[in-house]
Amino acid sequence: MRYELVIFDNDGVLVDSEPLANTILAGYLTELGHPTSYEESLRDYMGAAVHRVHDLVEERGGEKLPADFEDILYSRTFAAFQRELVAVDGVEELLGKLVADGVDYCVASSGSHEKIRVGHRKTGLDQWFEEEWIFSSEDVGRGKPAPDLFLRAADRMGVAPERCVVIEDSPLGVEAARAAGMDVYGFTSMMPADRLAGVTGHFSDMSQLPELLA
Repeated sequence: MRYELVIFDNDGVLVDSEPLANTILAGYLTELGHPTSYEESLRDYMGAAVHRVHDLVEERGGEKLPADFEDILYSRTFAAFQRELVAVDGVEELLGKLVADGVDYCVASSGSHEKIRVGHRKTGLDQWFEEEWIFSSEDVGRGKPAPDLFLRAADRMGVAPERCVVIEDSPLGVEAARAAGMDVYGFTSMMPADRLAGVTGHFSDMSQLPELLA
C-alpha cells in the first residue's frame, strides 16, 4: 500500500449513522421553529461539527438555539444509536485487512468523543480502535472543512500528511482533507459522486477500497 496511514471519517464511513442522526436533527430543528427537512440536514450539516448548526441557524434566522440544544440532541441521537445503529457493511473486513497488511489507521470525526465511543461500542468497532487512535473535532479549534483535525491526527500518529489518505463521505470532509494536503477517497453510499468534487477517487462498497489504496 502506498500510504502509511488511513484516516477514516466516522459517521457514514465506519458506522451507518447519518440517516439516524440527520432524521433526528431535522426533526428537532423543526420542533424548535427552524423548519428543516432530512434532505436539507444532509446538505447543510453532514460531516460537520455541531457548532455549524448553531452558526447557520443564527445566521439564517437571527436566533440562537437553546442552551441545552446539544444535550437534548445527543440524548435523542444516542437513544436511536442504541436501538438501531450498525456498522457500515464491509468495514470490519477492511480493518482486518489493514491489520494483516501492517497498515496504521485511525478515525478523525466531527462528532464528539462520546458520540464516537457510543457508536463503536454498539457496533463492536471498539475492538478495532485503541484510545489513542480516536480524534474528534473537540480536540481542535476548528472542525471540518478546516484541515486542523486531519493534521492533528497525522501528527499524533507520527505520519507526514502526504503519506496519509482520508476516507470521507461528505463535501466538508473532502475539503478538509484536501486542505491538509492529503489524498482523499469519497465513499458514495449516500452522497452522489458529483457532490464530492476533488477526491482522488470514488468507491461505493468497502470491498473496493483496498485495490484503490494499493
